Amino acid sequence: QKEKFMRATDILSEEHRVILKVLECMDAIAEEAERTGKLNKDAATAAVDFFRNFADGCHHAKEEDRLFVVMQENGIPREGGPIGVMLMEHDDGRHLVRNMAQSLEKAGEGDKEAIASFARNARDFKALLTAHIQKEDQVLFPMAGQVLNDTTAETLLADFKRIEAEAGGKRHAEYLEVARKLCEAYDIPFLNSDQIPTITAEFNPN
Repeated sequence: QKEKFMRATDILSEEHRVILKVLECMDAIAEEAERTGKLNKDAATAAVDFFRNFADGCHHAKEEDRLFVVMQENGIPREGGPIGVMLMEHDDGRHLVRNMAQSLEKAGEGDKEAIASFARNARDFKALLTAHIQKEDQVLFPMAGQVLNDTTAETLLADFKRIEAEAGGKRHAEYLEVARKLCEAYDIPFLNSDQIPTITAEFNPN
């Protein structure tokens, strides 16, 4: 049971590592825009797309649609506990990503107000998600490990694989490549396969 559960949460924790790398890139994109007076629209658009479709559409979907549901079914309340906080922070993050998306066009043209808005929202998003990831890795996932039984843990891992298969099975490969290119463009060291072994084994992104 523990192995199955650990494999399921390892997928989420490894996705966290990829997300943290793109948050570093987003910070660098914002700093560059403030310094040069123009947003790198292509890089910023790629990062926003990553957060919408990988961090939210791929990663948060597995948490909200499966992990959190299973935790509630096993006695951890949605309201007044860590699940409620995580859901609220997911929504806060979506709001900040929407704000960044709305600034892209004008910031790419050098509009100072749009650049300031993009940079502010990017930094708020980085701070929010960095703390959020730490809470999940250090508090929420261990809590889930205490309450899930053998069958539930095995089903959770199978559900994660099914979610990815239904999405075409290529999201990890595609978005790891996006993350890798952003890191390369902003001179940020990317992850090697030893740092994301479960994703590499389960979804074969390389």
